[in-house]
Amino acid sequence: MIKNDGMNEINDHTTLSASVNGTLYVVATPIGNMADITFRAIQTLKDVTLIAAEDTRHTKRLLTHYTIHNSMTSLHEHNENQRTGELIKRLKKGDSIALVSDAGTPTLSDPGYRLIREAIGSGIHVVPIPGASAALSSLCVSGLPTDAYVFMGFLPRKEGKRQKILKSLAHESKTIIFYESPRRVKRLIDDLIKTLGNRQSVLSREMTKLHEEFIRGTLSEILDVLADRREIKGECTLVVHGGVEQETLGVDALRQELIQGLHQDGIRLSDLVKNIVKHYGLPKKQVYAEALKVKSLYASVERDDVASEKKE
Repeated sequence: MIKNDGMNEINDHTTLSASVNGTLYVVATPIGNMADITFRAIQTLKDVTLIAAEDTRHTKRLLTHYTIHNSMTSLHEHNENQRTGELIKRLKKGDSIALVSDAGTPTLSDPGYRLIREAIGSGIHVVPIPGASAALSSLCVSGLPTDAYVFMGFLPRKEGKRQKILKSLAHESKTIIFYESPRRVKRLIDDLIKTLGNRQSVLSREMTKLHEEFIRGTLSEILDVLADRREIKGECTLVVHGGVEQETLGVDALRQELIQGLHQDGIRLSDLVKNIVKHYGLPKKQVYAEALKVKSLYASVERDDVASEKKE
């Protein structure tokens, strides 16, 4: 019988326990559902000397849930510069440390980048313990292209920096992933419509939790859904289709397109507008407003024709 040493090593946690000294483990934790954590992550959190957590109170709930009794220290955006030096000293002495964020994979819009960089520079072994990621979870169910993508995380709050980044993405052909808070997500979508156009997108909210939701459609359609809500809850992940070469459509051409569409039997105005918005990437409100004008004018012409026939 052939022995599978690789599989035995994966399943044998004593191997892991014997090798953690002087190593920095980057451990992914659940993004909502407590069950979304690997056996290896749980064992690592038990075996290391210390856990460096973005918020020790938040991580304490995870440790309690899995009966993990271990020491913790905080590592967040406000103390990362100071705490990194302390943790590097401990790693050099042979201590093992697990880096965790509040949710998902550390350093993806979370602290820890400087610690990892310093550890690598100091010759310390850095090991990933893969797991949940809000960005990848949202991308894989988006229905948008996954062969190439750009992760932008949270955009800067300052208007100047924000607009500079958005303009740089105007011609980005890859799928784009953003993080945003529920309080500012409508502003983000509005900014994207103005800068990138009305692209197909998916807004993921409360992923893996009881009220998990995916809102699919153009950016303007997603914004319309959110506009009717008094409150938006849960961190949001927005996946946006990359830029594609689209036909330009002036006002006269748009009106002609609408007139031709209205001549089709059985087509509703809302469906006609939706088709044009999707094909040309135009703002829904603009197309709908023009459609109402054309429909009104079209109806007026028909009435005049009927009146003329009666006179004859």
